[in-house]
Amino acid sequence: MRTKSSEYKKRNIKIWNEVAPRYHKRWATASKGPFQSTKKLVSSLEIRKGDYVLDVASGTGVVTKLLKQKVGKTGYVIGADTSTSAIKIAKKWNEKSQNLLFVNADAENFSFKEKFDAITCQYALFFFPNSQKALKNMKNSLKKDGKLGISVHGHPDRVPYFDCIFEAVTQFIPNYVPPGTPDFDRFGTKKQLKDEIKKVGFSKIEVNDYDFPYSPGTFEQYWKNYLRYIAKPVKEKLDKLEKSQRKELKDMVRENTKPYTKRDGTIKFPWEVLILTAKY
Repeated sequence: MRTKSSEYKKRNIKIWNEVAPRYHKRWATASKGPFQSTKKLVSSLEIRKGDYVLDVASGTGVVTKLLKQKVGKTGYVIGADTSTSAIKIAKKWNEKSQNLLFVNADAENFSFKEKFDAITCQYALFFFPNSQKALKNMKNSLKKDGKLGISVHGHPDRVPYFDCIFEAVTQFIPNYVPPGTPDFDRFGTKKQLKDEIKKVGFSKIEVNDYDFPYSPGTFEQYWKNYLRYIAKPVKEKLDKLEKSQRKELKDMVRENTKPYTKRDGTIKFPWEVLILTAKY
């Protein structure tokens, strides 16, 4: 199990190092769809001036940027991520500051001398092979009465942006998702998310769900962007399909998007986001 976990982590780091620039431009800085929730995640923790905050799996620094504004000059923010490419972007985008630090660290194994007033983790809990270990690590890094804030995507039925393609692609490429990859939607309901946090011993757990509709444009724009932004290992698998298979795949995806397609041809997906807050 440890070997599979290690292989998955190495593969995931490699992918994120590749896609981080595209992810940052298309999603993280756009404040569209699921990233409309960034402000809600930060505001839900009621961060104060002077607080010490850790952002786990900080990616390209979207959450850290807001946190830094909240803690002011007397506070301190640390962003931790395993992708060196994402960290490089985060440093540039957030600008250098004496009270902001980005470190290369694994959520399941980091260790800091400091105890934090709050810890955030946006769209990453489902990526951790051993989510319990990561959550225990977060809890141990909090001050007494410290707060935890986590956001995840909701149930696949309420986040069709991914499933419209995934459902079709897996029929043509059975190994589309490599073995050992954690389920993307394993915390996609309020109960699943709350139960996972409860196991670690957090209290005053609250989970709120939000819908942040997202329009990728027309079907052709949706499809072209998918092909443009996917990671290299996945693109290589798609490229091996015969021309007739690719056409059939595209038609299946088109059919899946019809329930969300408006009269003018644009697609509008619902996008459920769950935001959890808890106390040490």
